Amino acid sequence: MNYWLVKSEPSVWSWDQQVAKGAKGEAWTGVRNHSAKLNMMKMKKGDRAFYYHSNEGKEIVGIVEIVKEHYPDPTDASGKFVCVDIAADKPLKTPVTLEAIKADKKLADMELVKLSRLSVQSVTADQWKYICKLGGVS
Repeated sequence: MNYWLVKSEPSVWSWDQQVAKGAKGEAWTGVRNHSAKLNMMKMKKGDRAFYYHSNEGKEIVGIVEIVKEHYPDPTDASGKFVCVDIAADKPLKTPVTLEAIKADKKLADMELVKLSRLSVQSVTADQWKYICKLGGVS
């Protein structure tokens, strides 16, 4: 299994909206960055991702599951970009803030710290386990 982090501004698509979509999930559309696209193309059904509220909140609030692998993004007229479907798995009991991540030496190499603007990022297995622990989930 691979681990990821996906970002959304809560005013555009919030964790609560994602949860409301249920087990069927929702297409993760609108990604227009080639590095993020390549990450989405590596996602496999069953992979997990942290759900990160960007700009407002700046914190990891939940865990989602990839429920459908990449396919052409229907919102992209150019036909160059892809999307995946994600479904909410569970919320973090304690959201993990960007401030806490940046302050923790164990997370200094996280893409969230090094590539802060990338909207779809990979997360190592060790980073995943550690953040789950910080967030109160297993």
